[in-house]
Amino acid sequence: MTADVARWAAAAAWAGQHALGLYAGSLALLLSACLGSRWLSTSQAPGARETAGSRRALRNGLVILAVAVALFAATAWQLRANPALSAADAAFLQALQPTVSAPVRQFFAGLTHAADTATLTALALAGTVALLLRRQAGLAAGWALAIAGNGLLNTLLKLGFGRLRPPQLDGVLAEPGLSFPSGHSSGAVAAYGMAAYLALRLLPPRWHLPALMLAAALALSIGASRLVLQVHFPSDVLAGFASGTAWLALCITGLAMMRGANLARQQGARPPQY
Repeated sequence: MTADVARWAAAAAWAGQHALGLYAGSLALLLSACLGSRWLSTSQAPGARETAGSRRALRNGLVILAVAVALFAATAWQLRANPALSAADAAFLQALQPTVSAPVRQFFAGLTHAADTATLTALALAGTVALLLRRQAGLAAGWALAIAGNGLLNTLLKLGFGRLRPPQLDGVLAEPGLSFPSGHSSGAVAAYGMAAYLALRLLPPRWHLPALMLAAALALSIGASRLVLQVHFPSDVLAGFASGTAWLALCITGLAMMRGANLARQQGARPPQY
């Protein structure tokens, strides 16, 4: 083992030993970020707020898309080119396993089903029907595309990389198929992130912050569940978060462009120049 590989493995082993604490700290930081989100600002007049919100969503979506694609590409390149990442992945899971009690493992085993294919398919169908009944055809299309499109993208990426899953030692959950990137992680970000966006669009302001915080907590916790259950490597989950975020940002960007054009037509003005 080279010195570089040994350093990566040692750092990953430390992270695995403290994984539950790191998860709790990450969750706290994420929820704090939700509290400070500018998406919740209501200081402008309604018309100006809607137009500014559409432009801000588009701008933020493009930035997030670029960052997420870069993160996925960096993770994938490291996986291909740097043997230290594979060693770190294995060291993390090996160090994590003895720190997880049976009740914690069972909790995450239940939570992970919130991003099963069957669960997300049911959510996609139910949400699409509900939005169509509300005559929100554009949002219905965005909702369906966020979930179904991410599922297709994840399948193609897994086939492209062909990485095998880690050895599943705890016996709580058996997962077939390929490993990179994590479909549960990407699916949770795409589905629950889009649900939060729809809540911001359709629900009264008092529900905006709870919806955003719930979506963030679910996505992070589902990703963590894949590590606790030893069915994915850490780099799988990181890449799943990145690919899911990129797809979500792309979907929201498209909806923001549609919204901006619709607002301009309603106001009898030219479409906004982004």
